[in-house]
Amino acid sequence: MPTRRTHTAGAGPLTRRTAILAALGLLAARPAQAADAVHVVLATATPGGGFPAFGAAFAAAIRQADPDVTIETRASAGSAENLGLLRSGSVDLGLVQGEYAYPAFADPGGVTVLAPMYPTPGLFVVPAGSPIRSVADLRGRAVALGTHQSGLTVMGRTVLAASGLDPERDIRPILLDRAGDGPTLVREGRADALWGGGLDWPGFAALARAPGGARFFGPSETGIARLAQPGAAMKRLTVPTGSFPGQADPIETVGSWSFVLARPGFDGHPADRIVRALARDAAAPTHPRNLIGLVPPERINAATVRYLRATDASRP
Repeated sequence: MPTRRTHTAGAGPLTRRTAILAALGLLAARPAQAADAVHVVLATATPGGGFPAFGAAFAAAIRQADPDVTIETRASAGSAENLGLLRSGSVDLGLVQGEYAYPAFADPGGVTVLAPMYPTPGLFVVPAGSPIRSVADLRGRAVALGTHQSGLTVMGRTVLAASGLDPERDIRPILLDRAGDGPTLVREGRADALWGGGLDWPGFAALARAPGGARFFGPSETGIARLAQPGAAMKRLTVPTGSFPGQADPIETVGSWSFVLARPGFDGHPADRIVRALARDAAAPTHPRNLIGLVPPERINAATVRYLRATDASRP
């Protein structure tokens, strides 16, 4: 997941990998002093989605900032499985969408938040020539909602319901085994629309590059108002004009933050080093300070709390 443009214009001709590294704020970071080797396992998601792209760039960026820290990425079914892997101690870190993360925060002594990832604006995409122009037009249509255990899939169902459509009865929902299968279904006409999240989400990029282009839209204004309540996990987000080829106007939608979660007990030196690496760029969405106000203070990882207190950024 390269640089997020939810509030600002894009980063120009950066490549996908370069943009992700720039978003993490670590391209220009000076390598750390030699130290004890650290090996950490990070659960991502199915191939073709945003989490694997972010995970690969996250691992490379941390390694560049601290060459003795190795982050091994591991494919998974997505947010729901990642929570299970974290709770069992099978992995050290996991990428989790907000729709799954916030309910998990109610578990005392459970997972903690090591760092924020980025805000994810949720959108539907259809071929540019499609007659579908709004959520209401999806009634009776086949919609690829995402993979079985993805937080994006949960968000998509919630958006449909808030916009007045029953996600099980008013559309023909398609659940995917691999996130990368969605664009193919739309191009082949087996799905009328695809739901996803993130301006540089691979599924969106694939359809935007397809012959004829693509059109993007968010939930109804009524749906946005219902979902973006004070204190809710989902927030109103604006997709700037020009975020996608041919997009002449901004798109109003909702979205949520995704997080880098840590297994119970993941603390100490390894966690401290990862947090310090992420904190090198105060403007990056992954900066630990961005957690303030996003998650309950007691759910922030102890290493992140130590950093925030040491820099007077927060007093969780």
